[in-house]
Amino acid sequence: MSGLFAPGSVGSPVADATSDLAFLEALLTAEAALTSARAAVGLAPPGAAAAVREAAADVGRFDARDIARRARESGNPVIPLVAALAAAVPAEAAPHVHRGATSQDILDTALMLLSARALDLIRTDLARTERALTGLAATHRDTAMPGRTLTQHAVPTTFGLKAAGWRSLILDARDRLTRVRASLPAQLGGAAGTLAAFRADGECGRGGEALTSAFARELALSPPELPWHTLRTPVADLAAALALTTGAHGKMAADVLTLARTEIAELSEGAGGGSSAMPHKANPVRATLVAAAARRAPGLAATLLGSLVAEDERPAGAWHAEWEPLRDLLRLAGGAARDGAELAEGLRVRPETMREHLRLTDGLIVSERVAAELAPMLGRAAAKELLTMAAGRARAEGRTLTDVLGEEPALQDLDLAALTDPAHYTGYAGDLIDRALERR
Repeated sequence: MSGLFAPGSVGSPVADATSDLAFLEALLTAEAALTSARAAVGLAPPGAAAAVREAAADVGRFDARDIARRARESGNPVIPLVAALAAAVPAEAAPHVHRGATSQDILDTALMLLSARALDLIRTDLARTERALTGLAATHRDTAMPGRTLTQHAVPTTFGLKAAGWRSLILDARDRLTRVRASLPAQLGGAAGTLAAFRADGECGRGGEALTSAFARELALSPPELPWHTLRTPVADLAAALALTTGAHGKMAADVLTLARTEIAELSEGAGGGSSAMPHKANPVRATLVAAAARRAPGLAATLLGSLVAEDERPAGAWHAEWEPLRDLLRLAGGAARDGAELAEGLRVRPETMREHLRLTDGLIVSERVAAELAPMLGRAAAKELLTMAAGRARAEGRTLTDVLGEEPALQDLDLAALTDPAHYTGYAGDLIDRALERR
C-alpha cells in the first residue's frame, strides 16, 4: 500500500505494524504458537513444534499476494496459508500444523497480536502528547483568553485550562487503551467453540484450560474465558477505545483549527504546510489530518460494534466485516496519535493576541461579573436593567462598558477599570489546572 489516500497514517509506526507483511507474520506466529502450546500439554511432539516455529519465522518464504488471491476460494487467508506452512515443514511435522483449530482461531488471534503491537505504539505517542500539554498548561496557567460558546465570546478563560482539558482527554484515551491492551485475548475454540478436536487428541486440562493458557502464554495475550467466535466483546472494546482516542485528538485539532484562523491567530502550528497555489499560506496540516481521522473513526467503530450481532457459533459476514475496519481504525488512531504529538510539541501560543481579543467587546465579556457585583447594591432586576442599557449604549456609541458605567452616580465608588478587566475574571481556572495536572 503506497498511502496516497492516507497521508494521516502513511509512514506512522502503526501503519508499518499493521501492513500486509505484519499481518502475515502475525498469522504465522499464531500458527507456531498453537503447535508449541499443543506440545506443551503433550498433544504434539516437541520436534514438530520446533519445525513449525522455524518455518513460520521465515516470513519471506510465503507469498502474501498469492495467499490473498487464493483467499477468495475460502473466504479468508488462513486456509491457503496453512497449506503453504504445511508444505514448508518436514513431512512428520505437517500433520501438526493447525491441528484442531479453525481459521477464525488463527485470524482472530493474529488481529489481537497486531492490535497489541499497535496499542503499544499509540500509547508511546500519547505519552509525548501528554508531556507537551502538561508544559503548555503550566506555562499558560494564567494566560487569559476569550472563552467562546456557540461561536461567540462568552466569559474569559485561560489557555492553560484549555490545554489541561486536551490533556485530560489524552489521559482518558491512554487509560482506556491500557485496559483494552491488558485484556486482549487469544482465540481458541476449534470448529464450533467446543475444543472438541483438541480433546479427541488427548486430555489438555479442565475445559481445555491448560491448552488455551499455554497458547495465550506463547503470544503474551490473555487466555480467553470462553471461545469468542461470536462473543465479540474484545473487538467492540477495542473499537470504542480507538474511536475515543481518535476523537480525543480531534477535539484538540478542532480547537487549533479555529484558533489558528487568520482573523483569530491565537495559535499556530510550529511548522505549517504549504499551498500549491498560494505561497503565503502556512496551513495547519497536522491539525487537519487529525481532524480528518476523527471524522472517519466513528463510522469504522460503528461497523465493528455492528458485528456484535453474530449468529450461530461462527458467523457468515459479521466476522469477515471486521478485518479491514479494525486495521483502518488502528491506523487512524496511530496516525492521529503521531500527528497529535507533533502538533502539541510544536504549537505556538500568542498571548498578546489573546489579550487583544479580550478587548474586542469593550468590556462586555465580563458583564456577568459586573452584574454579580452590582446586584447586592442595586438589586438583581435593577442591576440587569442598568447593564442591558449600558451594553447597548457601549455598542451604539463605540465606547467601553467602563466609560458608560462611569457616568452612573451610584457607581462612583467602584473601581470599574479593575471590575471590567477580563484577566481578573477567570474564576477557578488556575486551581482547576493545578488539580488536573495532579493526574499522572
